[in-house]
Amino acid sequence: MAKMGKRYKGLLEKVEATKLYGFREAVLLVKEIANAKFDESVELHVRLGVDPRHADQQVRSTVVLPHGTGITKKVLVIASGEKQNEALEAGADFVGGEDMVAKIQGGWLDFDAVIATPDMMKSLGRLGKILGPRGMMPSSKTGTATTEVADAVKEIKAGRVEFRVDKFGIIHNGVGKVSFEKENLVENAVTLLRAIVKAKPSAAKGQYIKSLTVTSTMGVPVKVDPNAAQKEVVVTE
Repeated sequence: MAKMGKRYKGLLEKVEATKLYGFREAVLLVKEIANAKFDESVELHVRLGVDPRHADQQVRSTVVLPHGTGITKKVLVIASGEKQNEALEAGADFVGGEDMVAKIQGGWLDFDAVIATPDMMKSLGRLGKILGPRGMMPSSKTGTATTEVADAVKEIKAGRVEFRVDKFGIIHNGVGKVSFEKENLVENAVTLLRAIVKAKPSAAKGQYIKSLTVTSTMGVPVKVDPNAAQKEVVVTE
């Protein structure tokens, strides 16, 4: 068993292990106690009451965080013709067609997000085993398989993130950095949780959010009351 350091023990003393915190309260506490020697990411870990083995209980979508992620993503666009120029003008880091497909097959992976036009998706089929496990395979569901490449590039650069339930029914996503202003960090966290609630599959029965934890990269988990958190982020139409 790994030895617990003095820094981590100190953090544990600042968090009540048995308490279920309010959502906003938890986000602010994580920011307050973070003390690593770098700008840590603040993360949400949400365990859902869904069975990911069933297609009608998959939870996957995207959302634009209003204050970005604090991370500049390298965006690759795979397109043809004029769409390549549109991508470059929108700020894409890498643009190409079949040449990029071949480059990826050769082992190149120096990018964080992939956008492709529908006419290139057949060629990208060869990259399923490479991009799929990394969560970077373009999809119409996430807006990364689209003819609107310029809009997609700008949104990703501005802070659009994809959230996706894993095989254990958990969503793990960052919502910013501990250096963010308090209200900006809270607003990002609320935006993501609200999107997860909105993405609830109609086939999901019973309690949707089973547990919710907020933490930082090197921090301790702060447990949140899931029922109160959902009420906290709900938007009345």
